[in-house]
Formats: sequence, C-alpha cells, structure tokens
Amino acid sequence: MSEPQAFAAPTAIRNRTDKLFWERERLQKDAVRIAGRLKDLDQRLSIADDVSVALEELGEQLFERVLGVIESQLTIAVQEVLGQPIVFKTQAAFKAGTAAVTFSVERDGFTEDVLKGQGGSVQNVLSVGLRMFALTQLGDAEHRRFLVLDEQDCWLRPELVPKLVKIVHQAAKEMQFQVIMISHHDLGLFRDYADRVYRLAPGSDGVKIEQANPDPMPG
Repeated sequence: MSEPQAFAAPTAIRNRTDKLFWERERLQKDAVRIAGRLKDLDQRLSIADDVSVALEELGEQLFERVLGVIESQLTIAVQEVLGQPIVFKTQAAFKAGTAAVTFSVERDGFTEDVLKGQGGSVQNVLSVGLRMFALTQLGDAEHRRFLVLDEQDCWLRPELVPKLVKIVHQAAKEMQFQVIMISHHDLGLFRDYADRVYRLAPGSDGVKIEQANPDPMPG
C-alpha cells in the first residue's frame, strides 16, 4: 500500500497561484494588444484598394507634370535652334501601372511625326534634351553626369550648329554635366561655347589628337 502524498506548503501554493494570475493578466493584455493590431490591420486593408488607386492617380499626375516641363523646355530649345514655330508635344498612356509616351511636334496647328520631316534636325535637338533629362534621373552614387554626343549635329545646317552648342553648354553648366560633342563640322562653329576643342586626324601610327584653337566662324 503506497504512502499518501504530502500536501504542498501553503506558501508554495500561494506563490504558484500568484504566478498563474500574473501569467493570465499578461496573456489578457497580449490578447487585447493583438486584437487592437488586428483591428488596425483590418481598417488598413479595407482602404488598401482606395489608397492604391489614389497613389496611382497621383503618380500619373506627377508624371504628366514632368512631361509638361519637358514639353516647354524642349519647345524652347527647338525654336531657338531651328528658328521655327515648332511645338514639342508628349502624350502619355497608362496601363497596368506602366506609362507609354508618344512624342510629336506641332507646326501651325498640324501634328508631325518627330521621325519625319526636317531632315532629322528636329530629332537632333530633341534627342539631346531627352538624353540629358534621362541622365538627371539617375542616382549620382552609381552614375556620372557625363554625356557623349556623337555627331548629334549631323542633320543641322552649319549656321544652326552654334545654337545647338550654346544650348548644350548652358544646360551642361546648369545641371553640372560633362559633355563631349563629336562633330565633322568646321571647328569655328564651336569657338564661342566649347570649353576645349580637339582635332582628331588619321596619322601613320594611328589617330592623332591635338588641342585646337577654332578658326574664325565662317561668314
């Protein structure tokens, strides 16, 4: 016959009971806190779709505002270089969170494809402006503000080249860009705005590079 187990001392029972009460209070507080968080999450989830729509609309408005700035600045550039009443236009279309932009120009109220007409001179100007703007959107930590324009003036008449060089020089200075322009035009066309001019010529042992003082502008 087994011996009867001894009862725990009253103090030990009291301590254990107090511990259980404290644990219950802690669990009750945790339950209230978790219930509050769940309620907050439910409220946020209930407006998640509305917030997403609002953010998408805000993003579209901001994007269109940026396009408006690009339109006005490139219109000024095209008119200053070509001396014609050309207006640069952009049209954005948004689908599935992405944007597609169509470019065109207007002349006397008529829309023209930027890839047609003017022998490519409009493209010359617009290409420079769009590339410089794109570079400003890149992080300085990973990308240098450095741009190479390879024969970007190829479709411009010689007398228009200095106007393009002037705009590039001004924009590069304001946006802190370093720009190298490669051209087959006469060196004199660059004398007023280029910081340095180099002449590259074929030689017996390769390409010869020399710093040049531009000749006087023709005419």
